[in-house]
Amino acid sequence: MRNRLIPQLGKISQKLHQYINRLFHSRNFRKLKFINLLLVIASGLIFTSINMTTDWATSKTPTPAYQTSWIGNTFGGGDKWVQNNIEAMYVAPNGTVYTNSIWDESGREAGIYKDGDVIGKLSDTHGWSRGGGQAVTANSKYIYIAMRQGSVNRKDQDYPPDGTTWYCVRRYNLSGKPAPFAEGRGWDKSMLIISNKSKVTGLATAGNELYVSDAATNRVRVYNTDTMKELRSFSVARPEAITVDKQGNLWIIQGKNSDTPAKIRHYSQEGKQLPPEITDVVEPSAIAVDRQGRLLVAENGPRQQVLIYKIEDQPVQVGTLGSKGGVYSGVPGEVKDLKLYGLTGVGTDSAGNIYVNSNGFNRSGTDLRKFSPSGKLLWQLLGLMFVDNADADPKTDGVDVFTKQEQFLMDYSKSAGKQWTYKAYTLNPFKYPQDPRLHTSPDATWVRRIKGKPFVFLTDMYESFLQIYRFNPEKDGKIAIPAGMFVGTHGGGGKSMRGNWPPDQPETGEWIWRDRNGNGKFEKNEYDTSKDYPYIGGWWVDSKGDVWKTLRTEDGIRHYPLQGLDDHGNPIYTYRSMQKQKTPSIFTDLRRIEYLPETDTMYLSGFTVDHPATGDDTKVVGSEIVRFDNWSQGNSTPRWRIVVPYDTTGKREVSTAAMSVAGDYVFAVTVKTAEVYVYNAKTGATVQKLKPGPEVAGESGWIDIPYGIRAFRRANGEYLVFVEEDAKGKVIVYRLKK
Repeated sequence: MRNRLIPQLGKISQKLHQYINRLFHSRNFRKLKFINLLLVIASGLIFTSINMTTDWATSKTPTPAYQTSWIGNTFGGGDKWVQNNIEAMYVAPNGTVYTNSIWDESGREAGIYKDGDVIGKLSDTHGWSRGGGQAVTANSKYIYIAMRQGSVNRKDQDYPPDGTTWYCVRRYNLSGKPAPFAEGRGWDKSMLIISNKSKVTGLATAGNELYVSDAATNRVRVYNTDTMKELRSFSVARPEAITVDKQGNLWIIQGKNSDTPAKIRHYSQEGKQLPPEITDVVEPSAIAVDRQGRLLVAENGPRQQVLIYKIEDQPVQVGTLGSKGGVYSGVPGEVKDLKLYGLTGVGTDSAGNIYVNSNGFNRSGTDLRKFSPSGKLLWQLLGLMFVDNADADPKTDGVDVFTKQEQFLMDYSKSAGKQWTYKAYTLNPFKYPQDPRLHTSPDATWVRRIKGKPFVFLTDMYESFLQIYRFNPEKDGKIAIPAGMFVGTHGGGGKSMRGNWPPDQPETGEWIWRDRNGNGKFEKNEYDTSKDYPYIGGWWVDSKGDVWKTLRTEDGIRHYPLQGLDDHGNPIYTYRSMQKQKTPSIFTDLRRIEYLPETDTMYLSGFTVDHPATGDDTKVVGSEIVRFDNWSQGNSTPRWRIVVPYDTTGKREVSTAAMSVAGDYVFAVTVKTAEVYVYNAKTGATVQKLKPGPEVAGESGWIDIPYGIRAFRRANGEYLVFVEEDAKGKVIVYRLKK
């Protein structure tokens, strides 16, 4: 209302000034000196009032200085970033590392690394319905990657027909440019179609032959590396990764199924199965042969190690790389040089160095390491973030920072991008296989202290759930233990979570799960059930541990007061204690909520009667942020209303993704430009805008999640503002001096 009133008052004052001026020059006005005096006084009072209102609304507080930093990626951006979730890796004799991912937001599905640095990428792996894959290899002339090519409506070029996907091998030269061949497919003739049914699962070369695992047909196909013509094929059940030993024979991972465990089988180049095979593995995920002719196996089962075998005769394990149990050894979750987790790649160079990629579980992020032959860590590259945001532990004053799967230790005395140390990986799939992070895709984090104990709360891109994690350092080290979960009513009826997970969930309606026996499993007697409006606007966890939820309806505020901690340390919430509160009448579509119990202040956002929505973009905050004081006393009169950038055209070019309140400021970040608007929390006045600085090459991707900004005020008055940045795999951190 303030923003509408100011221009109107300005127009009124201008007309009044013109009217008084005409009166002053009239003959009658000059005769009425007393009336003249009254009008002048009234005019002055009006101008004074208008000036005071205008100054209050647009007053310029001294602009605080800020610096851009980041966490979660070794590099800050521009031409250098570590790609998302490396699925496969090949190491050339000279130590060049070629990688493949199913997806990288900025197009580095296939990366090139050397000596701990980013060298480049394979071009044209992104867009036009293209993506990467789970296999890569190279020889002295070409690089070969598994990829997929979906259908595109371009009849003038060679794309799959509608409803068809090509699972291909694509050939590149060593500089990363596509290398076409006579019978190649695709728009540039560099693709070899292997299947229309399932992905390519393994690649290797020997001499002038390329070996390809075609899982759809249970065959290994052999092609000429130059002509790319098929030479022969042979049968292998569930073929996956391939490597070639010094005798020119093949070692192939045979994936497990419900009846048969995984194993590593031995074949001649012609496809004859040879007697030795390796069966003492649980989850072999990658293989390579080192300069001594030994076989390296990435074991992604409970051991979380690289297993080393002599294979001259009967395979014999002769060594390992990495701590047994990986990141779950010693202090569980604590990251150390030799503690691996979620292995997806292994390779070796001509000097005997060993390279290992850890991807975490459920594609947590890239952790690429190089070790000397003796097992000393030589370098490490990290790309841990994708659609992710961070929050600070209030007890440690922002020194401990958490994301959905990671913990970082901060040292703010260091330079930008060097302030973070990767401290812990907080997910344990072996002890807690029902951890919701293994079955869903959370992307936003709140860290709270309840009775002095730390808790992490997570929600997802569509706000369909709120997950709760506790810690037990004595028994679980750094692992976040599943403690509870809220799930909203499914809009189509039936189970709120589709599929087979979690077990024993209610057949209909929404539910609150609490881990009543402390084992981290979802069990039948652990659900509290209800039914409510299915469309959620937002979640919030306040500093006392109370949970708040907004629904996009007239009585759309749900308050779940914390009922204490149970004997296992799980927060207790119930539908019986839930309170319903009415949505203030100014809102037509309530989206976000942040309640501060210390000051009894409520911040709500959404679309309003005065600024309605032009579409149904569910991931934005709406058109206004509104502050209410004395909320618990029933006050519904706003202290102020801020109109934030929002879409008025239906084209979704301008909108605000997320908001966060901390200390003296309200922070809001836009979707496409990723600009952070800073508002004065007392007055609603605009203070400044934060934009990505030179430390991150002045760039950011879109803000894709409803909680893509999280602010925290440190004891020294400095503000930390965490902003999602998935284009280059990191979280931006603005450090704002008060």
